[in-house]
This record gives sequence, C-alpha cells and structure tokens, in this order.
Amino acid sequence: MGEIKYYTEEGLAALKEELDYLMTVERKKVSQEIAEARDKGDLSENAEYDAAKEKQGLLEMKIAKMQDLVYNARILDESKLDMSKVLLFSAVKVKNKKNNAIVTYNIVPETEADIKTMKISITSPIAKGLLGKGVGDVVEIKIPAGKLEVEILEIKRI
Repeated sequence: MGEIKYYTEEGLAALKEELDYLMTVERKKVSQEIAEARDKGDLSENAEYDAAKEKQGLLEMKIAKMQDLVYNARILDESKLDMSKVLLFSAVKVKNKKNNAIVTYNIVPETEADIKTMKISITSPIAKGLLGKGVGDVVEIKIPAGKLEVEILEIKRI
C-alpha cells in the first residue's frame, strides 16, 4: 500500500483524468505499435518490437503507480483546517524583509505545484519554512540562492 497523499477535488480529478487517458488511449496506441512491429517478421531481430514492448512495460509501470496514487488519495476537508497557521492549502501573503516585495504563495501537494500560478509544493524549501507559522511571524528560510527572510502578513484558505 502506498503513502496517503492529500489533494484538492480538482487535483484528484486531474489525476484520475490522466490515468484514464493512459489506460484508454495510450494503452491502445502501444498495443497497436506492438502489433505492427510483430507483423514485420522475425521477432528475435526486430528492434521496433523490442522498443514497443519496452514502451509498454514503462506505460504499465506508470499506470500502476498512478493507480496507487489514486487509491491512496484523500480529499482534504478544508473547512476543518486551522487557518491561524500555515498548512497545506494555505494562501500565505508574505513580505520579503530585504526588498519589501509582497508575494502570495499557495501551498499545495507536489502533484499540483505550478510556479507560474504561485502554487508551491509543500515539499519546497519555502513551504517547509512557512509551515506551522502564524501571521506576524518573521521566518528565515534557506533557499538555493541563500537565505530568504519574510514576514507573514496574511493566511487564507486557497
């Protein structure tokens, strides 16, 4: 049994949609490639057949991994979250103490991270540094570029 991970309803729906696509569309494509390669003759010297079989094996591994993720997925009941502290699914407005820039980070599961929309993974250095902190806290976070010192201005639910 895999590790339980938490998702938003949208995040879990996207995961299920991708799994369905792999199982219905990609599986058929790979089976077709195997059939076409098999029709070309001697399988012992057929590189296309070997490549298609390897592709099938990789696809099946990916499907199994995603099925495990879906099976162990839980929807987080956001109404029960303590919003006085930074948690998963928090929107955290912070002020950079060095340059006074104000930024809002949305803390999400790894699978939903998207830096373009300021959705950062709960496993990222910034999220780890903010977790459990409250409004008014000044936090020093180690990041690849050095240290980031921020003050938490506001915490909301995403």
